[in-house]
Amino acid sequence: MDMTVEEIEAFAAIAELGGFTEASRKLNRSQPAISRRIRELERSLGAALFERTGRRVALTDAGRALLPYAEAALAAMRDGERAVRDAAERPGGAQTLSLAIVGTLADSHIVDALRTFESRFPEASVELRTATSLEVSALVRGGQASLGLRYFPDADPTLESIPLGVEKLLVVVPAAHPVTTRRLPDLRAFEGERWLGFPPERGQPDSFGHLLDHRLPASGLVGAPITRVDSLTAQKRLVQAGLGVALMPISSVREELRIGSLRAIEVADLDAALPVVVIRRRRGYQSRPAAAFLEVLKDLTPQLLD
Repeated sequence: MDMTVEEIEAFAAIAELGGFTEASRKLNRSQPAISRRIRELERSLGAALFERTGRRVALTDAGRALLPYAEAALAAMRDGERAVRDAAERPGGAQTLSLAIVGTLADSHIVDALRTFESRFPEASVELRTATSLEVSALVRGGQASLGLRYFPDADPTLESIPLGVEKLLVVVPAAHPVTTRRLPDLRAFEGERWLGFPPERGQPDSFGHLLDHRLPASGLVGAPITRVDSLTAQKRLVQAGLGVALMPISSVREELRIGSLRAIEVADLDAALPVVVIRRRRGYQSRPAAAFLEVLKDLTPQLLD
């Protein structure tokens, strides 16, 4: 049985993106070429890796069994490339930090952390990607990012989640909402409101997407309607349009609060906050820039999130 790098790469891309067309775009290969690689891989393994339903695909049991090993193999190769490049650089030469971060954390405060890092490590360059928490973990797991900054620890045993602090959540309402106070003792003023929240993450019971399911009933709003929206920008636009209220970290709405298109209300008994963690692969290669940025995060992020 001989699996090629190209076959494993195609398999992992399809598993990540959910389709052959999407994988072909990501890998800059034709769709027939991607399909051919998967056929060869399935023939080599003697098992179907995907169930095909129209244009979408889902992993079979065999595909789910292969996926963590495929991701680990690709990550190890990327680690090897980084290690060789770093070793080949002259002392003090340029090195790259590859970082994945949840978009809502990429506000001015985290920018301050990046500035601090660059002042301490001026020869380093930064490759920054923004994504959801689930996508951040996937990028780190696959070796496409050395470090990831996300909400909630990841339960994946191949990833290490290092706590940085917590970000408090506030109820965000449209500017013309009838509740005008900045603070409330509880959520009863929002009885009958529609809430906007993220879809739950599969296999992550403590994810941001599950937060409303737990917090609303605990605050007395049993059966409150929740509309799932997987884009923070879309959530904010819907709140601005008066189509619901949301529970959001303050970092995600600073600009809207500044210009007055949204308002934030602190609720005393809500006791809701998002833990912020940095993740890395437990056995992954850590470059000097990655180690240096991790130290900056440990030093600064708890202050920046306050």
